[in-house]
Order: sequence, then structure tokens, then C-alpha cells
Amino acid sequence: MREKALFGPAGNCEDFYEKGYKSTVQAPGYLDDMGLYAYEYSCGRGVLLKQDTAERIAEQAAEHGITMSIHAPYFTNLCNPDPEKQEATRNWLLQSAQAVLWLGGNRVIFHPGALMKQTREKAREVAENNMKAAVDAVLSKFPDIILCPETLGKKNQYGNLSEVLSLCKPYDPHVLPCIDFAHLHAAGCGCINGEGDFDAIIKEGIDTLGLERMREFHSHFSHIEYTSAGEKRHKKFSDEGYGPDFGMLAPILVKYGLFPTVICESAGSQSTDAAAMQKIYEETV
Repeated sequence: MREKALFGPAGNCEDFYEKGYKSTVQAPGYLDDMGLYAYEYSCGRGVLLKQDTAERIAEQAAEHGITMSIHAPYFTNLCNPDPEKQEATRNWLLQSAQAVLWLGGNRVIFHPGALMKQTREKAREVAENNMKAAVDAVLSKFPDIILCPETLGKKNQYGNLSEVLSLCKPYDPHVLPCIDFAHLHAAGCGCINGEGDFDAIIKEGIDTLGLERMREFHSHFSHIEYTSAGEKRHKKFSDEGYGPDFGMLAPILVKYGLFPTVICESAGSQSTDAAAMQKIYEETV
């Protein structure tokens, strides 16, 4: 079991390129210099990563102590009742699983999907049935993979906290939640405003999955802009007037003895903002 939370970016930020770096193969060394030890590779538009490139990244990640994860294509949707669409979702997860293993990691983060004009109750039934098929398909081929359904940020999407935890519950230890605090904040129109709000989120996770299972949960964090429909766009920490505030989450992680992987999805400043979160965390521990 790890003894601290891990922080890092989703993809490469503006600072990475401003410092002259050009390839993700160089990202592990860049992060090591910053004291960051997690990296999430995005395949949001499709799994286009080649094996030889992935293995070069993996070699550098191992050398610099970087924990790798991957974000599956955004097209995944457990709620679609169409068998062909479900096969496509399983294939995207299988492709992502293979790619993250090439990268030297084992966590695949993915979107549970949209409601498809169904009631939330009907969407839950469809999603949970399709989740079982997806877990079976992935684990039968890649038994070391951990699937991480992500909480989503729009009201017409399937993936609030209880829905994601319900998707995870039957599959210990092969499924962990990806709690995206910005998405929860946006879907709730700015609902995370203090330590108590963060505490309630974490406590629901612990009550549903157990403390040991939540110990190393996956997380996304950034500031976010939202409308009445939910998520609009991710922001930088330097953009004023947006939340949620990581300074209110850090004490809750320490309170419960949790050591998540915290991936920063800030818009262009994800590495520097991840370093800012790590500093807050280290000053809280």
C-alpha cells in the first residue's frame, strides 16, 4: 500500500512545451523534475497510441517513478441499449486496456455515458448490465486491469456519485471510482463549497465501497465553469472565481488516511496546478 497521494497531469501542459519539450516520451523526466509522480495519457478521440511509442514512454516512466493511467475514448456509453454500440464500448475499453499495459500502468478511466432519453432508473439498469459485460470482456483478456468509471459533469449524463459507486461495488478489486470533483461541482451548480461537502463525498465512497477499497481511489481535479446544465469548460487555478478548492479536500484525505491518484485536468496548466495541489497536500499531512 502506498503511503501518500500521487499527483500529476492529464496530458502535457503549456509549460511543458514552453520549456522546449516536444514528445510525451519526455514527460516522465519533466514530471520527475517537478516532483510529480502520476500521468494520465488521453485517448479521448480514439486509441491511436502505437505500441513502440507506448513502450518508450513506459521505459521513461519506470526510470522516473511515474505511475501511468489512461483515459479511454469519450465515446464509451454503458447506457446505450443497442448491442452494436455496447460492443463498440467494450472494444474501446479493450483497446485502452492494451495501451495502458504498454505504458506500464493498469488503470483505465472511462465515461459511463449519457442517459439516451431514458429515465435515470432505466439508464441504471442498462448501464449495470452492460458494466458486467464490459468487466468480463476486459478481465478475461487483461486480468490485471483496473477499470475506473468517472463521475460526469452534465445533468443529462449518467455518472453522478451514487451511480458510479454502484457501477464499482460488485467488482472488487478490479473496479475503482474516478471521482472528478470538478464534474460533481458543475453538475451540482457549484455545490462543493467547504470541507463538509468534500467529507460527504468521501464518506459516501467509504460507506459504499469500504475504507480499504477507497484508500487509493482515482481522482480528477480542476477548477470549472458551469451553466444550469452543468459542466461548460475546465479552467486554470489562476482563473479567478472558480472552484472547487483543493485546499478544502486535502484535510479530508488526511482525515481518512486516503492516498488517491489525483490527476489535474486544468485547461493548459495541469502540471503546474498539480504541483500546487501537491504542495497544499504536503503542508496538510
